[in-house]
Amino acid sequence: MPRSRNIRKLAWKPANLLAPVPAVLVSCGGTKGTAANLITIAWTGSICSDPVMLSISVRPERHSHGLIAAAGEFVVNLPSVAQARAVDWCGMVSGRKADKFAETGLTPAAALAVGCPIVAECPVNIECRVRRRLELGSHTLFLAEVLAVQVDAALVDAKGRLRLEKAGLLAFAHGEYFTLGRSLGRFGFSVRKRRRNA
Repeated sequence: MPRSRNIRKLAWKPANLLAPVPAVLVSCGGTKGTAANLITIAWTGSICSDPVMLSISVRPERHSHGLIAAAGEFVVNLPSVAQARAVDWCGMVSGRKADKFAETGLTPAAALAVGCPIVAECPVNIECRVRRRLELGSHTLFLAEVLAVQVDAALVDAKGRLRLEKAGLLAFAHGEYFTLGRSLGRFGFSVRKRRRNA
């Protein structure tokens, strides 16, 4: 076994310390006579590329849980630093007591493939249909197929490439919000051959 190089570790209690994670606004409701709602979620992730799927975890006691379970659809809206205050507020206030779109000044806009609205101000909107639901304990895991994606036109360059690094997306780590910093390299940079100068 290799030597530890004098790195000191402490035993820590079991905890969800995976970080950073995206801080997203999930929109739901707005169908079947329900009011549209927003919930802030940090427990979301990519789970499959074919079909394209993602997951969100929601506590059953949350207002949005019932809306998502009933409609079987939601939108994951990726907010920028411009929406940081709204993201935090939507995580602190229940949709049972407030119209979160009205209170935050965010704009509900039409989705392409689901009945619930997107958040117009968010640079990316990922429209999802629930394919499976797992009751795990404190949270329900909703496994969902991505049906459509909308992106801010300003993030697409002249060559048609999505420049997501220009979106100023939010991240969440151990109770705090962050924005992404400088790029350290594109995927595969560690094995890419260096170009020789001509």
